[in-house]
Amino acid sequence: MAVHAEDMTTTNLHDAVDTASGAPASGGPPAIELVALTKSYRDVHAVRGVDLTLAPGEIVAMLGPNGAGKSTTNELILGMISPDAGRVRVFGSDPVQAVREGRVGAMLQAGALLHDATVRDLLRLMHGLHAHPLSLPEIVERADLGSFLKTKTDKLSGGQAQRLRYALAIMPDPELLILDEPTVGMDVEIRRTFWQSMEDFTKDGRTVLFATHYLDEADAVADRIVVLAEGRIVADGTGAEIKSRVAGRTIGVAADSVSVTQLEQLPGLGKITEVGARLLIHASDSDAALRVLLERCPGARDIEVTSAKLEDAFLALTQTPSVPADTTKESS
Repeated sequence: MAVHAEDMTTTNLHDAVDTASGAPASGGPPAIELVALTKSYRDVHAVRGVDLTLAPGEIVAMLGPNGAGKSTTNELILGMISPDAGRVRVFGSDPVQAVREGRVGAMLQAGALLHDATVRDLLRLMHGLHAHPLSLPEIVERADLGSFLKTKTDKLSGGQAQRLRYALAIMPDPELLILDEPTVGMDVEIRRTFWQSMEDFTKDGRTVLFATHYLDEADAVADRIVVLAEGRIVADGTGAEIKSRVAGRTIGVAADSVSVTQLEQLPGLGKITEVGARLLIHASDSDAALRVLLERCPGARDIEVTSAKLEDAFLALTQTPSVPADTTKESS
């Protein structure tokens, strides 16, 4: 369901945030504070002891494979579900209260839209539920809805529906935006436009937490990246810090020209990851690893050496045994 809370009110963002530094003004509370957060569904441990703090003004990407706990974490922050253990605070208060006060806007991937209504009608209906919403013309412009305002919601394309969900999320003029896979269904150009709109919207110090499978988006947009795996935080830092977790460079080779078993038997090679039709060798000394590869595997072809990317770090961090990893930064 989409979270567009009724009876929302809005506080003055500049009273809560030092926009020059992105830090809480006068020692105010964090935008999000998760302490030892745990949530299970019978035998499925969705969130396992997560500690995470976001300061007002931060733009933070949450990455993780399917089942890592991203959506459950977002639902806990929004007060849609209750934790089994631990604590959730949004601007120092209960998350449900923060949503009711209009301090939080959410765009959820599976957020339902009212059917048999045009986009314009739905916007007008929801606009009347908020105490101090943005003006409708500003909402339409920021979400780029002008070309399909007369379209019924059940006739929207996937990208159009996502832009409408974004419009509903920013409608209460929130201090915190929660975005769950916001650009799913959008083509490349619309994705670029969306992120530019989001960055413009947050220039005055709003806080954003977004989950995405597009690693290039996270690297380009986020001030900070949090990586989840099996319900735990396995890394927390800037894009550069996350990428530094993968030392050296990556050697790629065609998977049909050499086997994982062959590579694992060679000395000096790092972790081997299979990605589609490629095998990636994460080597701390790529020059030495390349010499060994060419000497021992003369049939290896389509060899490419690249600098470490966020994708490399992501794979290395999330395809490891299920144990908590040291974070790049301490998650408090």
